[in-house]
Amino acid sequence: MQPGHAEQRTHDYVRHGTATLFAALEVATGQVTGLCKQRHRHQEFLVFLKHLARAYPEVELHLVMDNYATHKTPGVKAWLADHPRIHVHFTPTSGSWLNLVEVWFGIIERQAIRRGSFTSARDLTTKIRTFITGWNHRRHPFIWTKTPDQILSKIDRKRKHVSSTGH
Repeated sequence: MQPGHAEQRTHDYVRHGTATLFAALEVATGQVTGLCKQRHRHQEFLVFLKHLARAYPEVELHLVMDNYATHKTPGVKAWLADHPRIHVHFTPTSGSWLNLVEVWFGIIERQAIRRGSFTSARDLTTKIRTFITGWNHRRHPFIWTKTPDQILSKIDRKRKHVSSTGH
């Protein structure tokens, strides 16, 4: 690999299936609760919500999510209405960096998935679960390195840039 040359898959690369990882990061401890599914539909997301509700019984949960359509279907909205201890907060468009679980997704991508060789989707999900277990044994909370004022000024700069360029 030479500098400036994009990384590529080998000519004989074969994808053996995909998986969807639903994950929640407990901000105070760094604990990750994850669930792998074959698809990323509202049905699978509801299974994940129920999994979280069982994993954290009797606790008020605040879930920070992106604006993906799966999170806003009538079935998901109805389930959330029936479970008022679970509160959903959506990040603004292009604001996924505000969600700390996205940092964790970057870590698992770099350390366990990218450039990995998986013989099947089951092999991939097994390695993901193994990574989550290992992560939880050595977990730690993430610490913001910027002050709230620095973060908010960046949001404001982006907002002004978008409005001035029309993009």
